[in-house]
Order: sequence, then C-alpha cells, then structure tokens
Amino acid sequence: MDADAEAARQFIEAAAPDYISLIDRDHRVAGLYNMVNVPQAVWIGESGQIVRPPEVAGTYDTVRSRDKVTREVPTEVQARRDEARIVYQDAIRDWVKHGAESKHVFSPAEAKARLTVPDDNVATAHANFRLGQFLMRQGKPDAAEPLFIEARRLHPESWTIWRETEEKNDAGLAAGPTFWARIDALGEKKFYDTVDMAGMPG
Repeated sequence: MDADAEAARQFIEAAAPDYISLIDRDHRVAGLYNMVNVPQAVWIGESGQIVRPPEVAGTYDTVRSRDKVTREVPTEVQARRDEARIVYQDAIRDWVKHGAESKHVFSPAEAKARLTVPDDNVATAHANFRLGQFLMRQGKPDAAEPLFIEARRLHPESWTIWRETEEKNDAGLAAGPTFWARIDALGEKKFYDTVDMAGMPG
C-alpha cells in the first residue's frame, strides 16, 4: 500500500521477486479487510474462505525500542523480530504443504470470531482517503487535505492512512518528530500486536 508508486518501486526492485507485485495506491485492500498497518496479511484458502484474518505478518513490536536518532534496535529485540519472521514464514510453508490440515489454520468459527468488521466510520474514512488521493493525482492538494484530515479523524487506528497523509522525509517516509510523538502517545498499547501463532515470540 503506497500512494506513490515510485516510492514503492525501489523496494520491489531491490527484492527482485519472481511474482507480480501490485501497488494499492488507494488502499482498497485495507478498506476491504480492515488492515491498519504494514506488514499485515490475510490467509485466504483455495475455496475463497478466510482461514487467518488480517494480522501482523512476520514482524515484532520493535518500534518502541528503536533509537529515534540512530534508528538502531537493541540486539535482543532485533533477535525477537528475526525469530517472528522465521516463525511466520515457516507457518505459511506449512499451510502451503498441508492446506486445511495445517496447525496454523483456524476453523471457520475461529476465523469469524477473530475477524474485525469495519464500522461506518472506517468505511467513510477510506472513502475520504480515496477521494483525497484522486484529488492529489489531479494536482489539487488543497482540496485533498480536508479529506485526509477527516479520514484520520474517523479512523485514528489506521497507521496506513496516517502515513500516506502526513509530511514525509527525504526517503519518502512519515517518520519524523510527529511519528515519534504518535508512537509515544500509544502508552501501553502496542504498535504491532503479537500474532496468535504457535512458536511466535511473546
């Protein structure tokens, strides 16, 4: 999810994937599946049913311990993040191999119970965001800004909307003082929730 396709291109080219990568400029996937941050994933089986609702995909809540100046993360926290990535990737491989018999797949009832359905505010926030993005592409940033402000107000949990509509640094990231102030304002709440998965570090 990146409103600026060129900003995303460098990461895709560096990874050199052997599959097609799609850039969701209007965050339609986030709106459909109520995704609020990246990286997030949703597992959809061959029958088209969700077997794992949207969740943090292969990372750990390291942001709170990152040095604001050097951007370095303590070694032990980095190790937990690396472990989380391995556990998540191995779980995907297990699902590919065993399908519905994978220990990581939820039953239909479990998947439904864990699914968060967007409310009217969230749906309206995404509509404002998409309209704002359309206006931005038409060269009308002044008309887009009130829509972005309303999108952030209606859906404050969405880091994806916030990142796309805040001021960005030279690297194209919304990672300046405003970002860190927002992180500090989380209090005891995590930036990334721990994934409910066997073997995942707590």
